[in-house]
Amino acid sequence: MTDERVSLWIKAVVAGLALAGAVIFGGVAGAAAPVSGQTQLWASLGPSNGNGFKVIFTGAIGDSGTSVGATANGKPTKKNNPGYRLFILKKGTIFFNTQKIDAAENNNSAPPTTVNATTCSATFVVTEPATAISGTKAYAGITGTINVTISYAFTVPLDKGKCNMNSNANPSAAIGLVTGTGTVSYG
Repeated sequence: MTDERVSLWIKAVVAGLALAGAVIFGGVAGAAAPVSGQTQLWASLGPSNGNGFKVIFTGAIGDSGTSVGATANGKPTKKNNPGYRLFILKKGTIFFNTQKIDAAENNNSAPPTTVNATTCSATFVVTEPATAISGTKAYAGITGTINVTISYAFTVPLDKGKCNMNSNANPSAAIGLVTGTGTVSYG
């Protein structure tokens, strides 16, 4: 056997042993351990009727599930924008203080971010921090802050030849998105 073939054979054996160890011992060392670092939040808002909305975290958290409003004690509530959110994810839960972003979203005196009176369309965008308070299972000991942006785009109907931009107007079409970036750590 040539030196090159011996080297390839040794590499194949080592790779095979590493793979076998991963299978036998439940994965690559550290794969289940939480990772500190940058994370991103993604969600699509829809008519939740107090039942929450689907979320995906990428980066350091890397999980998905549902976000529901919560009380200050971390208990789920059907109230809209209560100042706290509980993220019920596949690997555990994360409890966030969302008072600042909820207050910005609930500010009825804030004008739309953009308005087009010709097409009766508008956007409303707010960005504020949300702070991780606690977590369970894989997220036990989590801390950190995510800068959350909530964006709505909508069209409104004409009312007597003018766009009805009143806060009580029912949009003809609307979409809401949540995105965020931040850093989390465990300790």
